[in-house]
Amino acid sequence: MDSLHPPGAGVSPNELEELEGIIQDELPAYLEDLATLVNIDCGSYTKAGVDEVGRWTAGFLERLGAQVEIHAHSVLGNTVVGTFSGRSGGPRALLIGHLDTVFPEGTAAARPFRIDAGIARGPGVTDMKSGLLAGLYAILAILSLGEGDDEAAAATGELPFERLVFVANSDEEIGSVSSTATIRELALASDVCFVLECARANGDIVSARKGTVDLRLTVHGRAAHAGVEPEKGRNAILAAAHQVIELEALNGRWLGVTLNVGVVKGGSRPNVVAEEAVLEVDLRAPSRELLEAAEAAVRAVATTTAVPETDVTVDETARHWPMERLERSGRLVLHAQALAGRLGFELADAATGGASDANTTAGLGVPTLDGLGPIGGNDHSPAEYLEVDSIVPRTTLLAGLLLAVGRDPLVGSWRPHRA
Repeated sequence: MDSLHPPGAGVSPNELEELEGIIQDELPAYLEDLATLVNIDCGSYTKAGVDEVGRWTAGFLERLGAQVEIHAHSVLGNTVVGTFSGRSGGPRALLIGHLDTVFPEGTAAARPFRIDAGIARGPGVTDMKSGLLAGLYAILAILSLGEGDDEAAAATGELPFERLVFVANSDEEIGSVSSTATIRELALASDVCFVLECARANGDIVSARKGTVDLRLTVHGRAAHAGVEPEKGRNAILAAAHQVIELEALNGRWLGVTLNVGVVKGGSRPNVVAEEAVLEVDLRAPSRELLEAAEAAVRAVATTTAVPETDVTVDETARHWPMERLERSGRLVLHAQALAGRLGFELADAATGGASDANTTAGLGVPTLDGLGPIGGNDHSPAEYLEVDSIVPRTTLLAGLLLAVGRDPLVGSWRPHRA
């Protein structure tokens, strides 16, 4: 640890207290905004809903003073990018949230936003409408520091970064297929990245994530009449069943690697020998080396089949390389832990199995922290929840973290040649 620049020291006690007070005062508005966003159907393939959330987010960013660009997509939602200019000579930061959820149209009407006994519920309440709002309200709080105090306003009330870019990704839940190119470009021009997925259920932030690849295995057989001449057929479903058994047997071969055959589709009618069957496979691993080894094993399984004269083709449908904990990310963790201690709670960093846009940024070598949203859990399910009492402390933590990192001379030295 650098004794001259201890973690969190760049944020004064008065500033941290003021940030917390601002965010506490804004909590009713935050909850009103949360209800608005949760009650919009915005599954990844519901372009109209994703774009509605995107327009709302763009409007908020513009009110905060960002220059907003819309990266349009003809089928998926549009990605929103807001750029703030701040302190000259400061580091450059990237803040990433996402607009989409995993839920189909009609879910918001069936399970609208509600709060019961301090627990908020509704589709996307944690993944990640609350995190998206935490990022926006953290910036609002920083920009509000020192209002009404001319002397304080001279030193605060501005972002401590040369540039802060806020990305509201439109399709994270399907692997960021349309937005990854934008995120990569912005990450390569950044010194640090903060991702707004929710904190773990125990409050942990995230410094490492497994990599994931989604593979589609298509088994090709031969159709025939199942009653008159079944011997002329080659049953793709039967071949696929054997593939499932072989694939699932790969679990346990490598430490931390998991494989799940999550979707099986095949055949057309009961009286037709199935000509085709499809398996959709989720593969996850903690390191790139292990992910590559496991993927090679999946492809090896697909080279042979248990049913003669059938074959298998393998297609990649989505990929996130692992978010492996970078040495410089440890400095970000120390800042977060120091600030959390001053706010009255302990904080640990963890590795998790879910992938996010943090995989992309960390994979490019950009120091990255994730799990910076409020505390919640049961993502992607009807039981998804958010702890309302976590909103103020976790949003304060995020605001303080942005200030601390932006003012850290060590972080400022990470990019020696500034363009």
